[in-house]
Amino acid sequence: MQVTIGDHDIEFGPKRMRLTADDAPPATYHHIGVRPVTPFIGADVEGVDLAAPSPEQISELKTALLERKVLFFRDQQHVTAHQHRDFAAHWGDLEVHPLLDQGEIPEVVRFDRGQDNPGMENIWHVDVTWQDRPPMGSVLRAIQVPDAGGDTLWSDMGNAYDALPDEIKERIDGLTATHDFTPSFGRSMSPDKLAEMQKRYPPQHHPVVRTHPETGRRLLFVNSLFTTGIDGMDPVEGRELLRRLLDQVKMPDFQARLRWAPGTVAFWDNRATQHYACSDYFPHRRVMERVAIVGDVPA
Repeated sequence: MQVTIGDHDIEFGPKRMRLTADDAPPATYHHIGVRPVTPFIGADVEGVDLAAPSPEQISELKTALLERKVLFFRDQQHVTAHQHRDFAAHWGDLEVHPLLDQGEIPEVVRFDRGQDNPGMENIWHVDVTWQDRPPMGSVLRAIQVPDAGGDTLWSDMGNAYDALPDEIKERIDGLTATHDFTPSFGRSMSPDKLAEMQKRYPPQHHPVVRTHPETGRRLLFVNSLFTTGIDGMDPVEGRELLRRLLDQVKMPDFQARLRWAPGTVAFWDNRATQHYACSDYFPHRRVMERVAIVGDVPA
């Protein structure tokens, strides 16, 4: 059914889109338990001690991450910052973030939010796309969480792309977009510090649609926090197209949501997802630690 409200035609009823899983058949796991939390994204993983995973478990976790895009591990309170780092290192070299506070060791970023430092991660984003090689993935560990609130959501960028109308897919095929830290991190820097960091980290130009280097899946790759514009387009037209793509990310159909507890760990594929941390817990405290794995140049 379609009705007109003001200048807009609004269609009610089932959306004309098709959500799809990856082409590969579901994996079989013998050393871990993998329980999907939605049909397409997210899974609770059972039977793994992240402080001492076996080689067989690491192998199956690598498969599960590609299949489910974000993995949730419960009851990992005993995991130390060093063990957290060592677990992430099974996937590659680790990032030392140049702009965020570190924890006990350089590879661990600490997010300590509360009354004097409110949460600010409540925007859909992909981590560090303002670098030439954004992280392949991130492992986030809950240290302290509020009694209610502070959930994190992830959105599946494969399905976000697949569900776009064909005419938009044709428009964005081959386009690149500019990614820049200045509108976010740069706002709190002094002019001298900002000039120094802009010289070290100039804007990057990544594909609007990237191809996952391991699965071959086409993925929408623009985000609200760091993407500042679509390259080579009329500014007005480019802003309108970018706004349409960013709205696509927000659809609940593509999402999984996690309610944290102390000791919960989430591990996501930063190439295939975006995430959003709800800042609805003020003035209560939420303390998290994150390790990020160095990625490739998006293509």
